[in-house]
This record gives sequence, C-alpha cells and structure tokens, in this order.
Amino acid sequence: MLSHWFSRVGSSIPRGFSRHYVLGLLKEQPMTGKEIIDRAIYDSDGKWRPSPGLIYPMLGRLLEDGLIYEVENGRYRTTASGENTAADMKSLHNIVQKQLDVMLRVGNVGKFMAFDLIDRVSAIGSALSSNLDRMTEQEKEKYKEFLLAELAKLDEQENINQRLTLDQK
Repeated sequence: MLSHWFSRVGSSIPRGFSRHYVLGLLKEQPMTGKEIIDRAIYDSDGKWRPSPGLIYPMLGRLLEDGLIYEVENGRYRTTASGENTAADMKSLHNIVQKQLDVMLRVGNVGKFMAFDLIDRVSAIGSALSSNLDRMTEQEKEKYKEFLLAELAKLDEQENINQRLTLDQK
C-alpha cells in the first residue's frame, strides 16, 4: 500500500500527507508516537522515516485541534471529530484517485498532470479538512457540493471513455 505509493513518488512527501496518515492510524487503534514512526517505516519498507520532530509536534497540534485524545500510556486515539476529518480525507483521496486513473490513461502528458495534481490536491484537501471544524455549515455544504459536482464530471468522463472504447472494438 504505502510502499507502492513511495515507489511512484520517491521520497518527497506531499504537504498534509503525514497528518492524514497519522489520523488514519489512530482511527484503527491507539498508538504512541514511537509506534507511529515504526509503523510508517514498516508500511513504506523503510523509504519514509518520519522523525520525532515531525510526529510529536503534529500529535500536539492534533490534540489542540480536538482531533485526537490521549488514552493511556502515551497512546492517542481519534475523537469523533478526528474520525470525521479522516473520513473526509479518505473521500478526497478516492476522488483524486479516480481523477488520477483517468489522467494516467491519457498517456505521458496525463501522467505529468496527474503527479502535479496529486501535490496540489493534497495541499488543498489537507487545508480544507483540517479546517472543517471552523467552517460554517454553509461553507461545508458548498465544499460538499463542489466535491459531488467534480465526481459527477469524472463519472461522465469515464462513461464517455467506456463508450469510445466499446465503439473502437
């Protein structure tokens, strides 16, 4: 999973990835900062070695933001708000993955566009997801409508591509 992704993007970590990754881990089970670091190294086959200087301050920010809480023995777990943020990030990931798949089918130009898109969307998605608690209901609804409209466009494009493929056969 993570190792395959690293083989494609190298050692550069898009902005917001670490936050998304940590929230996903803590949603699965309570972990300490050390366990998070060890898991990241394991999941990436040693290609990503997050430092304590990255993980521990991030845990502090996640605590301050109310996305995690300390359970026992220095372990942390997601709050309901943290789980919602993780779910929103997962939804965004699925949208990006669908768009990436379409662009990769276009060829080399699509491939370069896709990698650029990953970086940009990761940064935007992280910023939006980390601020969901501060958004008004109207802003959340507008964000949701945007994402749904983009999904509809993607589905429409996939249908067109499928029809073209069938017509060519």
